[in-house]
Amino acid sequence: MFSLLAITGLRISEALALRFEDITVDGLLIRQTKFHKSRLVPLHPSAYAGLERYLRRRRSRGGADDHVFISRRGRVLRYQTALETFRALIRQIGLQPDPGQQSPRPRIHDLRHSWAVRALEASPTGYDQVNKHVLAVSTYLGHVKLTSTYVYLHTTSRLLADIAARCENCDEGATS
Repeated sequence: MFSLLAITGLRISEALALRFEDITVDGLLIRQTKFHKSRLVPLHPSAYAGLERYLRRRRSRGGADDHVFISRRGRVLRYQTALETFRALIRQIGLQPDPGQQSPRPRIHDLRHSWAVRALEASPTGYDQVNKHVLAVSTYLGHVKLTSTYVYLHTTSRLLADIAARCENCDEGATS
């Protein structure tokens, strides 16, 4: 589940709500989420293969519940259980927070943030291309407003440097 969160940018609630029927050859069908929107999240073939490996194990456990992620008891996996497991794994691997980080350790939602930043860093150059790319990332993440996606633009030095350079270019163009 944590791998899926990291490679798709899904919200934890979206992953926990996944059912077998939501996994299609076109990707993951994310139904009626945070803002009552549904969307299709495409999967890279390697991600799909990893999910299929997990599903073979999951199906062998059986259980009447059709949720993709279940507890050891065969019931839908609860948020609190996923959170406690994530925190235990963070402690086990000795992952330390970045200096100046508000959260004492990485949070499960940081997987989504990391995905969004990587997606924005991969943006093509050119004003029109960047706008289209940000709109695509926003749609993929299920954001209602573009401003929710623009929040991620300030999170890395590379993105900040790109923004500063573009602002300088715009300013120089205006004064020429």
